[in-house]
Amino acid sequence: MRANKNNSQVLSEVSIIVSNALAEDIGDGDITCEYALNKETKIKAVITSKDNNVVVCGLEVIKEVFRQVDRGIKVVVHVKEGSLLGSKTAICTVTGEAEGILKAERTALNFLGRLSGIATQTKMLTDKIRKYKTLILDTRKTTPGIRVLEKYAVKIGGGSNHRYGLYDQVLIKDNHLRILKKNSSHRTLCDIIKTIRINAPRETIIEIEVSNIQELKDALTGEPDIIMLDNMDTGQMKKAVSLRNKVNKNIKLEASGNITGKNIKSVAICGVDFISMGALTHSVKCVDFSLNVK
Repeated sequence: MRANKNNSQVLSEVSIIVSNALAEDIGDGDITCEYALNKETKIKAVITSKDNNVVVCGLEVIKEVFRQVDRGIKVVVHVKEGSLLGSKTAICTVTGEAEGILKAERTALNFLGRLSGIATQTKMLTDKIRKYKTLILDTRKTTPGIRVLEKYAVKIGGGSNHRYGLYDQVLIKDNHLRILKKNSSHRTLCDIIKTIRINAPRETIIEIEVSNIQELKDALTGEPDIIMLDNMDTGQMKKAVSLRNKVNKNIKLEASGNITGKNIKSVAICGVDFISMGALTHSVKCVDFSLNVK
């Protein structure tokens, strides 16, 4: 449904993200290791989960962290990406020079904890609506600089990706509409959609936000690819689905706003195609992992 980054694009971005994170933490050097450790000291350490029912995510990222710090460090992974794990599960074993492993420790655990937290929360929500056809989408409410990783974690947890950025899909929101209606001849949502359809490349996905049934009726006549139902209650959503089905079943409906784990099932029951949730990435409890030297 959405534009996907290819593997080379993702790997390139991960390398840059990891490099920036290490520069932030290490700076000019780890002065504790420099003053206290023998540079040739070799160690073995194990990364384990402290939390239960965790979807592990970010194994390739932490391998990249250790690789950038010291190519001599060996990381042996004991679990599969996306596995559901219990507490005290050994995630991987790391061997090599102590200085390099300790330099990489916090950055690696930060990535692993953040991404696993997103994947775990996404799985919990997708499990609630698994028997329905509704897909859970992320949003652009991501941590600046690591969006590609957070959206990857959503997919590992069983969710789907909305647009990656402003460049890969048209999404006409409330502020766009205020400007367009005030400063142009476009007085209806249908006019706005049709103008964009003419101006944009043929394959461009066009989505528009509506906040009530009257706006929905207007938008449906313009035949966008997706209509976002912004902050509608379940009664309005059911009416929206019924109306869409009568007009054009090919137009997808996306529910958004004030959706939580408590009400997500009632939203899915309405028959919407997508539920988008910023909370997948902006309100996540990180999973607690530790690295212990053996």
